[in-house]
Amino acid sequence: MTLAEALRLAGARLRDSDHPRLEAEVLLCLVLDKPRTHLIAWPESTLDTRQQTHFEGLLARRQAGEPLAYLTGEREFWSLPLRVSPDTLIPRPDTETLVERALELIPADAPWNIADLGTGCGAIALAIASERPLARLYACDRSKAALEVARDNARRLGLDNLVFRKGSWCSALPAAIRFDLIVSNPPYIRDTDPHLMRGGLPWEPRQALVSGADGLADIRRIAAQAGTHLRSAGGLILEHGPDQGAAARAILAQNGFTHCATHNDLEQRPRISEGFLP
Repeated sequence: MTLAEALRLAGARLRDSDHPRLEAEVLLCLVLDKPRTHLIAWPESTLDTRQQTHFEGLLARRQAGEPLAYLTGEREFWSLPLRVSPDTLIPRPDTETLVERALELIPADAPWNIADLGTGCGAIALAIASERPLARLYACDRSKAALEVARDNARRLGLDNLVFRKGSWCSALPAAIRFDLIVSNPPYIRDTDPHLMRGGLPWEPRQALVSGADGLADIRRIAAQAGTHLRSAGGLILEHGPDQGAAARAILAQNGFTHCATHNDLEQRPRISEGFLP
């Protein structure tokens, strides 16, 4: 089978995907260990038996709904190539809204202590660390496997201004440090939400997605714990669902935060809420 034939057949099999041809090319490049330019330059070259079997297997997994990022083992976030695994959520463009807001608050020349709770593959912490080299990022997660992925991403990106700590939410933070900013993309999906059975969500770690009957259980926990770890005027920024902005602001206010506000993502949906200690 030539590369051109393989792509044509794969595109037909992946026709229910948003970008069938692109996904077919990505998977074929993975099999060949070649850039996409190779597919254009050598369309009549052929796959050997091993490569064809590998490609067929990847196509079958993608047809079954497994996310492309888990098949390739990588997803770009904030222009950073990040390794991902089934132990971590797949970073999404919506979360870049949180990074943008954090960078607006963090002075470029200040050695702030910043915590990223539930870091997963490290996307938020690594993005901030890359933009604010004088800051010290504490990337925390209760999953040892997720922390190993995040630590490996930091190593591959050459970022050394991060500390990795295992633990649930603020329990992972050192008691002796008062943080200037705490950020988090916690679970915020309701445990009965039908979207959990759609798209790629069934493949992602459920404990990183679901947070009680109303989706706010972990936001409540973080807001209740964060105050004792923040300095005076320190801030907390939380990602949440587009229908949870008012509830998130109320939770922040109930826990002593002031100047509570919600910011929209690129599609103008309420996506992150923030509050600051007096």
